[in-house]
Amino acid sequence: MDEERAEDARTRSILCSGYDASPGMGHFIPMLELAKRLSRHINLTVTIIIPSSNPPSAAQTTLLSSLPTAISQTFLPSVSLSDIPSTTNPELSTALTILRSLPSLRRTLLSLSSTHHRLATFIIDPFGLDAIDIASELHIPSYLYFPSSAMALSLALHLPYLTQTVKGNFKDLSEPVHIPGCIPVHGKDLLEPVQERNSESYKCMLRLLNRFKMTQGIINNSFLELEPETFKELQKGEPGMIPVYSVGPLVNVEQTNGTADKCLTWLDEQPRGSVLFVCFGSGGTISSAQTHELAIGLENSKQRFLWVVKCPDKVANGALFKTIKVQADPLDFLPEGFVERTRGMGLVVPFWAPQAQILAHESIGGFLTHCGWNSILESIVNGVPMIAWPLYAEQKMKAVLITEDIKVATRPRIGENGLVENEEITRVVEKLMEGEEGKKLSYRVNELKDAASKALGENGSSTKQLSQLVLMWKTTQ
Repeated sequence: MDEERAEDARTRSILCSGYDASPGMGHFIPMLELAKRLSRHINLTVTIIIPSSNPPSAAQTTLLSSLPTAISQTFLPSVSLSDIPSTTNPELSTALTILRSLPSLRRTLLSLSSTHHRLATFIIDPFGLDAIDIASELHIPSYLYFPSSAMALSLALHLPYLTQTVKGNFKDLSEPVHIPGCIPVHGKDLLEPVQERNSESYKCMLRLLNRFKMTQGIINNSFLELEPETFKELQKGEPGMIPVYSVGPLVNVEQTNGTADKCLTWLDEQPRGSVLFVCFGSGGTISSAQTHELAIGLENSKQRFLWVVKCPDKVANGALFKTIKVQADPLDFLPEGFVERTRGMGLVVPFWAPQAQILAHESIGGFLTHCGWNSILESIVNGVPMIAWPLYAEQKMKAVLITEDIKVATRPRIGENGLVENEEITRVVEKLMEGEEGKKLSYRVNELKDAASKALGENGSSTKQLSQLVLMWKTTQ
């Protein structure tokens, strides 16, 4: 019996390839949430492997320190990116970090194999797909963890075909692009790295996408009830198709910080469903001019708001602001007297706020979001309708998804000057917080809140699919 238990434990070690910082917190957080979900299975241990070109950030360290004891982490030696331009696309620099970390990754996997005997599977982030060759060499089954929407996954799987059949750059197409199982999307709304076909980002993306088929399956952080038609297409099971497993929504609900007390205390004093939360994510910034328009629009709406303000990415004359950003106070870029005039109606917080806890608060009635997938899922699991304000990466695609398909958000119009002007901001805020359309969006998102809870429940669709995977990993020799 003791030998059986020992053998059982040896076959239940899971490896997750982590993610370097920018733009990685959007990938790093759901990877940790998947690890937590996996660690809840009896005798299942998880090791997070984290390649990096920088020392661990404070945010990474905080998240890792809160993990259960069944999850360990290994930081690979930091690699240098000093030979590439500082303007290099974040996705490209991240993929290069993974590529340069492969020798140390191989040594780490060999060491873990000797310690844990058999490694059940190697779960890889999309930007870590170059590690598949090492996993294959060591006979470790590899799975891709795709932390974005099923819509983005469908595009990723379909992009090699589109590359062969569509002429010119996607951003210049006059007709929408058809993605299997999804509503049509205009080319200009597809993810940024594929906009310019001759760019290095496009070539890097296409190379990684062509490696999807080398994995044993794809684990997707969405759920069947959220994107039913897309999963119907992804899970048809036709010959040559990669198995896709929906396991979401996996979101972090344990964020805490000294700022939490201030935000949550203020929210405790506000009426139920009366506050608009405004936050552009961990990496999202807007220009000085857009910050001014947003402030005036919020003030004129007369709606309560909680706004996480960051230093703008550009000052009014268009010059890059990043050189002095670190020591600047974000509140200095708000209109003169704004904080005083809106005191009581609004709360302005510099740099960071505990988003997961805020969205779970009963006083929150809306969320102005940059459309990061983690933010969208956090909003849905808390039943909060959204204003979609995409900034970069594949966020425009997600804005299309949540406004035109799922119908849990409204989207402001961009003016001829490239800004969302204050009158438009006032209009969409009032519509979401007080209008009939806001009530319809609220009703719809609460339906999906219930569906998300059921998906993660004991007999839910996501629980069943993850359990199916774990059983396979435990029994496959």
